[in-house]
Amino acid sequence: MTAIFLGLGSNVQPAHHLAVGLDALRALLGALRCSAVYEGAAVGFDGAPFWNLVVQAETDLSVGELARTLRDIEYAHGRARNATRYSDRTLDIDLLLYGACAGEVDGVVLPRDDVLAQAFVLRPLAELAPDARHPGTGRTFADHWQSFDQTALALTEVSL
Repeated sequence: MTAIFLGLGSNVQPAHHLAVGLDALRALLGALRCSAVYEGAAVGFDGAPFWNLVVQAETDLSVGELARTLRDIEYAHGRARNATRYSDRTLDIDLLLYGACAGEVDGVVLPRDDVLAQAFVLRPLAELAPDARHPGTGRTFADHWQSFDQTALALTEVSL
């Protein structure tokens, strides 16, 4: 079994879509560890605020199998197949980390760039696994979060 971290987000009925997404992930992966849920502004487009969280689980699926299955879960819960990168989402599930993989695996770049670039990913990841290390930098996620530019940070914890 390989440890994985997934980023979940929604800005369309987010309480509902994140809840059903977590149910689908539990059915697929079993036990989940979840960060708090954070609300923040849409990034890259003018849209409703997103709710985001990070989930830790284990899997025996390959990176490619997992990525395809995550897309199927998104589509089953209303994600448009032709959705552009910066658009509203009923459910978005991103594979952030897969064990210690670094580089392209089965067409998926790991770790996902958003891990170090987006507060809505790094903050819940650092909360969930502060002592875990980024496969590329070797630094802990807590250390990355401490050095992250938080001057424009506007994340609010919300209840799912």
